[in-house]
Amino acid sequence: MSSAKHIAIIGAGVAGLALAIFARKQGIKVTLFERSNSFSTIGAGVTLWPNATFVLKQLGLLDDFTQYGGLPVAMRQCDKQGTQRGEFNIQTLNSLCGFPTISILRRDLIKILAERLEKLDATVHFNQTINTQDIAQLKDKFDLVVGCDGRMNSKAREYMYKVPIPTKYHGFINIIGTCEIDLNPFEQTIHDFRDNNERFGIVPVANQCCYWAAAWPSDLDNTRPIEQWFEEMHERFQDWPKTVQQVLNNYNPRSLKRIFVHDIDPLPYWHKENLIIIGDAAHASLPTSGQGASQALEDVWHLALLFKTECSLNVMLKKLYETRIHKTSSAQNIGRLIAQHIFQQSPHSTTDAPSISADQLSQLYMQGLDLTQTK
Repeated sequence: MSSAKHIAIIGAGVAGLALAIFARKQGIKVTLFERSNSFSTIGAGVTLWPNATFVLKQLGLLDDFTQYGGLPVAMRQCDKQGTQRGEFNIQTLNSLCGFPTISILRRDLIKILAERLEKLDATVHFNQTINTQDIAQLKDKFDLVVGCDGRMNSKAREYMYKVPIPTKYHGFINIIGTCEIDLNPFEQTIHDFRDNNERFGIVPVANQCCYWAAAWPSDLDNTRPIEQWFEEMHERFQDWPKTVQQVLNNYNPRSLKRIFVHDIDPLPYWHKENLIIIGDAAHASLPTSGQGASQALEDVWHLALLFKTECSLNVMLKKLYETRIHKTSSAQNIGRLIAQHIFQQSPHSTTDAPSISADQLSQLYMQGLDLTQTK
């Protein structure tokens, strides 16, 4: 069995909670450090594609997520007049993969994971801001330290590389939120409106609720009052289709967040001695990839598999990187290509959007997810 008998996890987001659950189910002691005073629910919602629900199945949580989430059947792309420009059949993708796609509010995603972990006797410390000096102490105290501390200011990543790794701003903002709305007109379909370098996406979930994102090109300006960004959003999208107006007229104001969208370049390594980074800390991708949470969950599953082996810790962590780097880098690249097409097109460009078939996507998503590895 793994030499990691007691692990420290920095960050109680999707990756941190899922890893803690897998580890406790294997009898590994877990101490989790979270900087907030409760489990984090930052973000509006998440679409969990079949590669993510594969992992949820292994966690024994797929039924819980299905109960709280929506089951989108298609993704429909339209222009600002509401004219349909394309449609992707999610049910076909699900059938090819053998697992469903689930849309869920982030608060419910975290709630499900946290409630399962509470039954598994892990130690959780809230209000614990971990800095690079703390990480040195954790490395001495624990067999393994896992940084799940996010894309922007990962102290685990900074400790590993001796300097902060620069994040890349890609020239557009997202304003995200949630909204209670009549879901019948949405027909369980994700709506993706794009026009003139602007985008408004609406993802139906369940229980008459959706999450959404408005995006457009912008300079990175942290001095501008947040309310002005919200006002600009209403001005930019005031003439867009009825479904967009329904969201703009009914969203929950407390759910609004403005995000200057960053990612990071692929890293040459994810571990040093008994410290490893996973999820956004290791390979943050743009939201246009649709794969942030899914790739984090894949990291967790592969690491949990390696816990079951007789490998030395160094070999185990190196193997995780070698197993995952190609797929995570592909997700990052896809996110960048799609963002470039949406937000950097000239007004008269005739370049087609990057396209991929359900068959190609299923092969990409399910790559490396082999149940025979669990035996």
